[in-house]
Amino acid sequence: MWWGGRGQSFNVTPQKEEPEMGSVQGSGMPEPRSHQLGSCLASGCLPGEQILAWAPGVRKGLEPELPGTLICSNLRVTFQPCGWQRSEETPLSSEYDFSLANIGRLEAVNGLSRVQLLRPGSLLKFIPEEILIHGQDFRLLRVGFEAGGLEPQAFQVTMAIVQARAQNSQAQQYAGITLSKAGQSSGSRKPPIPLLETSEDWEIERKKQGARGWRVSTVNERFDVATSLPRYFWVPNRTLDSEVRRAFGHFHQSRGPRLSWHHPGGSDLLRCGGFYTASDPNKDDIRVVESMLQAGHSDVVLVDTMDELPSLADVQLAHLRLRALCLPDSSVSEDKWLSALDGTRWLDYVRSCLRKASDISVLVTSRVRSVVLQERGDRDFNGILSSLVQLLSAPEARTLLGFQSLVQREWVAAGHPFLTRLGGTGASEEAPVFLLFIDCVWQLLQQSPAEFEFSEFFLLALHDSVRVPDTLTFLRDTPWERGKQSGQFNTYTQVYTAGYAQPPAGNSVNPQLSVWDWDLRYSKEQILQFHNLGYDPEHCPDSWLPRQQPSFMVPGPPSSVWLFSRGALTPLNQLCPWRDSPSLLAVSSRWLPRPAISSESLADQEWGLPSHWGACPLPPGLLLPGYLGPQIRLWRRCYLRGRPEVQMGLSAPTISGLQAELAHLQELLRKWTPRIPPEDHPKKRNPNTIPSPVEIAGFLMSRAEGGLG
Repeated sequence: MWWGGRGQSFNVTPQKEEPEMGSVQGSGMPEPRSHQLGSCLASGCLPGEQILAWAPGVRKGLEPELPGTLICSNLRVTFQPCGWQRSEETPLSSEYDFSLANIGRLEAVNGLSRVQLLRPGSLLKFIPEEILIHGQDFRLLRVGFEAGGLEPQAFQVTMAIVQARAQNSQAQQYAGITLSKAGQSSGSRKPPIPLLETSEDWEIERKKQGARGWRVSTVNERFDVATSLPRYFWVPNRTLDSEVRRAFGHFHQSRGPRLSWHHPGGSDLLRCGGFYTASDPNKDDIRVVESMLQAGHSDVVLVDTMDELPSLADVQLAHLRLRALCLPDSSVSEDKWLSALDGTRWLDYVRSCLRKASDISVLVTSRVRSVVLQERGDRDFNGILSSLVQLLSAPEARTLLGFQSLVQREWVAAGHPFLTRLGGTGASEEAPVFLLFIDCVWQLLQQSPAEFEFSEFFLLALHDSVRVPDTLTFLRDTPWERGKQSGQFNTYTQVYTAGYAQPPAGNSVNPQLSVWDWDLRYSKEQILQFHNLGYDPEHCPDSWLPRQQPSFMVPGPPSSVWLFSRGALTPLNQLCPWRDSPSLLAVSSRWLPRPAISSESLADQEWGLPSHWGACPLPPGLLLPGYLGPQIRLWRRCYLRGRPEVQMGLSAPTISGLQAELAHLQELLRKWTPRIPPEDHPKKRNPNTIPSPVEIAGFLMSRAEGGLG
């Protein structure tokens, strides 16, 4: 999808090679359709956008086919249906917009057998009758060109796409949309959620979580500790910033232990990078590191994040296989499709993330302790696990605003390298880790729909937003890069200038839009679909747990240190690797590790209930997801968007959609009725009779469960 900014202008570069349709050669008078095309586009294009080529065409693959115009600019490819216009007040998203960075595969077709795969810099060898644009977000745009003297335009627009892709550099060209002067004159726009770019934002969030033992550290305010870390983060109250700076130097990429989330019952969830074992800390540094990991708790659990989780290369390969399998022209037959889906390993990796997050949520909620997620780089799977644990344990994270704040804190502010992982830098570390997380969230939404305020359509919009270069939210690797590009650093560069005790007043507002400004890209009707109609208000945060839960939070063993690996807790003799002491802590037999078959069995062990009591009751607000076999499903509405015939049978979001679905089902019944032998009919049915709601629901369920995925 693609969206234009409000009140923004652009330049239109007309095609000079061929006369415009209906114009008089040499007269210089454009035909009205061309003039209407330019004026229509002008209301919704980006700053600096130029139209390179366009051609009349027909959108194919959907019923009914849509006539319109295929347009290529220096930033995107879009199909504009006839009569469709962007709203001046709210530039609505188009279902047919593809940013150049989102185009994964471009094909030109002539006749039944002539197909050319066009890579950036390729030369088209024939006049195309049709082109197919495969998006990396699993969408498909299929456009056929009209005959009758317009073949040169079809050739020009296709070659314009090829050349634009070759010249495109997502990292350099896309600076993101900023508010226009007209928009700024009416007042500063307040972000829909705190972007965590100020210490005040972090302090408000800390108080909201009730993390009394923590404070906001400003040690990285100038990014001189680590550019991948946010300017502000939470550290224990008793730890000085000078100690934080020294302690962080003993972790990879200087990403030391920081608070991710404070459980209302008293536990703390931390995240950090791997120990930098080559460093040589003194005793004071080791004491500070241990103090930060303990966070005031006597019970500490170190979680090896990457244990039993895939590597970045595994995730990338699985996603490539999944996308190839879901293409409309996939060579896999229907009877082998499910086996091929298993072979991609994508659902296996979703299952692994959910299981590990489920186990960690039990560790956090069962006892008052410090649980530390440790990943070498602290920028990928730590984000997945930390976010999923909060979704499983905190009902407020399942609200629409709460989830957006969670993503902003654990992914954007925490320094997940979005640009690199999504292939924007050309580096070898490409892996859609964030998309894996969104799939995990979709699985939770399907299993417990009443627990989530947001809908599948919100997740779909978020999934697609990572490929749309309209804001800097997903277009930079670090908070430092994001702030530098947006001009945010102007708010504190005066620290280096003599004569300025504080930044000038009124200069602290960052005009950069974020991905959360949905109302600038979606209509009110579309935003309404972000809300889950099945959400139970009883699950709102106000009805959740009080801030202290001594009833189910029991103290752990004194001065205990544990390593959680492969579903079991193993006692350790020390927190840091720089001390040599091979013996384990002497602990009672009650605390010896036992491998957990499932999160439920781990919960039984953690709450310490006798086995004859049966399964332990889960605390209010805690979700334990299913991750066995068919409990993990394929997200068909996302991954099979390029196959419209498979989409039928999914729940429709609107009344018109339900009517179309009903008409489709009636047509299927008419086709299937003659195929049923007369002896199999318990009762003759009129083919024109409308099926009952029960029959329709049963049919929808059978298609949903028995179809592809």
